[in-house]
Amino acid sequence: MEMLMQELASSSKLLRDFKEMYEYDNRLKTFTNWPFVKNCKCTPENMAKAGFVHCPNANEPDVAKCFFCLIELEDWKPNDDPWEEHTKHHSCGFLSLTKNFDDLTVEEYYMLEMTRLRTFLCKTGRSIINSFEEEVTATRKRLVDNFSKHQYAPELPVLLHADPTSQPSESSCYQSKKIQK
Repeated sequence: MEMLMQELASSSKLLRDFKEMYEYDNRLKTFTNWPFVKNCKCTPENMAKAGFVHCPNANEPDVAKCFFCLIELEDWKPNDDPWEEHTKHHSCGFLSLTKNFDDLTVEEYYMLEMTRLRTFLCKTGRSIINSFEEEVTATRKRLVDNFSKHQYAPELPVLLHADPTSQPSESSCYQSKKIQK
């Protein structure tokens, strides 16, 4: 459960931080140490124009995530077009803007932000539900494994008079016996 709470806290921070990423310059600033800078289509400038922020980790230096739809893409090639890759993998409200962000009305910005929040909440909720289900499955397996190690068979009645030719009478005594596996 602690892991779920950490994931939720991390997601909340990401939600706040990504609100600043509507601005192209803020997205561009994230592309420090981006592996593709010259003579290619996926330059930091083109990545930022397509809504991406750079989210590298130790094993994957070229991870980029859209601040709006949260799609995460990696394994970029120099000739990958960020806009094309983004639209190929996901429908994004940011990419469908018909005018510059600075030219949006307050109402248009509000509607755009509502879409971003809805997308964020759905993806975060799905992720948390999946983590919870994985935790439930692991706990269930631990319980089953633990109980199967210490499980006894149900008690079975055993006839005290075991003469195969005689019929048990109503007064016959039965004794229960535990059978261990």
